[in-house]
Amino acid sequence: MSATISYYFAPQSPWAYLGHQRLVEIAQAAGAAVRILPVDLGGQVFPISGGLPLAKRAPQRQAYRLLELRRYSEHLKTPMNIQPTYFPVAGDDASRLIIAVDLHDGPAAAMRLAGAVFAAVWAQQRNIADDKVLAALLEEGGLDAARLAQSHSPAVQQRYEANTQEAIDAGVFGAPSYVIDGEIFWGQDRLDFVARKLGAA
Repeated sequence: MSATISYYFAPQSPWAYLGHQRLVEIAQAAGAAVRILPVDLGGQVFPISGGLPLAKRAPQRQAYRLLELRRYSEHLKTPMNIQPTYFPVAGDDASRLIIAVDLHDGPAAAMRLAGAVFAAVWAQQRNIADDKVLAALLEEGGLDAARLAQSHSPAVQQRYEANTQEAIDAGVFGAPSYVIDGEIFWGQDRLDFVARKLGAA
């Protein structure tokens, strides 16, 4: 029986961006399924788990974050503007769009769109809170333009809320988080452990 990875993230997360393609490759190599679960990290998860929005973190932590982003982007050879034009940026609309694509086109299409959303923020300096940008990402990915309107449906909002509650119930406190058989792996720098867990499974 193949393993399943529950993948909790916020679409504006730089760390999710850095780990996204590696997660895809690890899951494919292991024959694992990925449940793609955008969550309301800043609005719902942080307030009950001790997380702070970037602007409220100590200056030392903010400075070190930039250093680590640069280190990882260079190490992974992943193009990245570590201080992009549109960041901080609200991720709710992009989250709902990824969910709409998952519902109508399946998880593989949703994973591809999530990768495009990450790249839009961190490599292309595009505003993922702008419907025009989201519509363009659908078109660029060969996805139905109707998904944008569908992303505002009650069913999608209910799924977004359910994802977020599921993350809270699972003990998730940051993004990206990968959960396999109830075990949490927080951060793209834990993907080696994800691979090992899948190998053991």
